[in-house]
Amino acid sequence: MTPHDTPVLRVAGRPVGRYVTRPELPPRLSPRPYLHPVTTLAGTAVTELSPADHIHHLGVGVAVPDVEGHNFWGGRTYVRDQGPTELDNHGAQRHTAFQLRDPDGFVEELRWVAAGAELLRERRTVATTELTDAAWALDFTFSLTNVTSDPLSIGSPATNGRPGAAYGGFFWRARKEASAPDVFTVDREGEQEVHGIRAPWLALVGSTWTLVFAGATEQTRRDPWFVRAGEYPGVGSSLAAEERLPIPPGETAVRRIVTVVADGRLGRLEAAALVRKAVSP
Repeated sequence: MTPHDTPVLRVAGRPVGRYVTRPELPPRLSPRPYLHPVTTLAGTAVTELSPADHIHHLGVGVAVPDVEGHNFWGGRTYVRDQGPTELDNHGAQRHTAFQLRDPDGFVEELRWVAAGAELLRERRTVATTELTDAAWALDFTFSLTNVTSDPLSIGSPATNGRPGAAYGGFFWRARKEASAPDVFTVDREGEQEVHGIRAPWLALVGSTWTLVFAGATEQTRRDPWFVRAGEYPGVGSSLAAEERLPIPPGETAVRRIVTVVADGRLGRLEAAALVRKAVSP
């Protein structure tokens, strides 16, 4: 890969993330750009790439298991009344160009292609901000425009008949450690309590690090959180939880997630304070 394929994000001059625009991956993994490794300011990695438990988990990015039947998540597809099934239906997100590129962020254009046709065009804006000497924020916005002449919709295993599996959208595969991370919101704690709920922010706390995810727009805050801690550490914001998300021809769906990346194990008050600082009104 050339340096053009792997820009490095920095905070106050320190590298905190590498962005791979053209990964060399097999079609079954739904090739797509991703951030990995992402680190704290002290250098602790807080992402994983193609772990053995889910090789299609690629650091931080946007992954959707069902766009009009095409798999942009990777791996098997959940088929109603049949279960997870190997299908030849994988799509790819293809980097087109950077509209803006600086050490602290970029604006990127992508094409979502499946079966030889472009379904969606994405504009992705990513920016880093220093919050304290031990915390920074990753501001991630994606806009998906239907470039076909027909209506299309985004689904999930949940909308296809698998309860509790509403993954699809922004997704962060976190670092797996010997013990499962703690997870909490402002008023709930534990994977069972927070998975599938709507909350302004959600924290995932590892041995020496904390990630705090926040919906930064009203529409994004309406999406439930997809949370895993015991099986593997991962957090996503669900585009299609109870029903499919329609995107008519020419229209656009936009979501913005801001993630606080901190050294140390933060509590509720510290997490909430950093979210307030990171998310612009």
